[in-house]
Amino acid sequence: MARPLNLPSSVTFEDIMNSSAHADEIAVTDLRQWAISTLSAAGVTDAEVDAELLIAYVLGFSRGELASKAVTGFTVPGELTLLIRQLVQRRAGREPLQHILGVAWFRSLTLSVGPGVFVPRPETEQLAGMAIDALRSLAEPSPTAVDLGTGSGAIALAMATEVPHAHIYAVEKSLEALPWTSKNFSALGGANAHLVPGDLAGDELLATYPELEGTVAVIVSNPPYIPVDAIPRDPEVRLFDPSLALYGGEDGLDVVREVSRVGLILGRPGAQLMLEHGELQGEDIRGILSAGGWRATATYRDLVGRDRYTTATRP
Repeated sequence: MARPLNLPSSVTFEDIMNSSAHADEIAVTDLRQWAISTLSAAGVTDAEVDAELLIAYVLGFSRGELASKAVTGFTVPGELTLLIRQLVQRRAGREPLQHILGVAWFRSLTLSVGPGVFVPRPETEQLAGMAIDALRSLAEPSPTAVDLGTGSGAIALAMATEVPHAHIYAVEKSLEALPWTSKNFSALGGANAHLVPGDLAGDELLATYPELEGTVAVIVSNPPYIPVDAIPRDPEVRLFDPSLALYGGEDGLDVVREVSRVGLILGRPGAQLMLEHGELQGEDIRGILSAGGWRATATYRDLVGRDRYTTATRP
């Protein structure tokens, strides 16, 4: 089945179908090799994976189906070859794969993403897993969690779908991100998932749900934590991720301080706070949380061994 495609505004299906390339066909194995070579030359990490995902996306296949088609000598019609070439060139320009496909995969979820919203990263799946485990460990019938600065809604919706007896509240202030957030909550969120437009440091959440004050069991956040004078290495981040989701003030920790303050207001005694951060920020964040009144601060590593998450307990 054909999927909706994020074509450049100057290109339409009519243009493709009427082009001279329409009569030509190319073996999918040759097209795959060209795509891998093009992306590798552009410095794209995992060029093989991205090439296969782009080709499979246009053809309406899974990657497994694409591999099977390659074995059978499958050829790609000219109009689809042209489209694949266009999308590969966009990726070679370091536009995020998720923007081109219009989706990002996060745990069991397929999220809608695009310009204006932060693309969720694999390491954040581990943070979501920590929050999910914390919720599942609670004996109460309907625990409450809050995701501060939810972006695409990835963490909040993972909690809501994987712990259906919990009530999840998510806050997001970016006017550019909120259309994506709302779309994901509408598509994936159930009655236990609640989105609140507003600043995580503001009063919108408690104004909407005053009963949350002092009752939340898990507070989780992947806040902006890059110092303002730091320049991300990856073009996908530097050129395409929204600044609001990246930069956290002079030392990168301004929003962390707000999360600490708001978390103490929301959390009940024994509430767990969980944060994602840069690999060199664990010690500073533990200091901020301890000074703010949190206890039992600890920093944990991600799957490649970098300090990535810090937790704390409300006294």
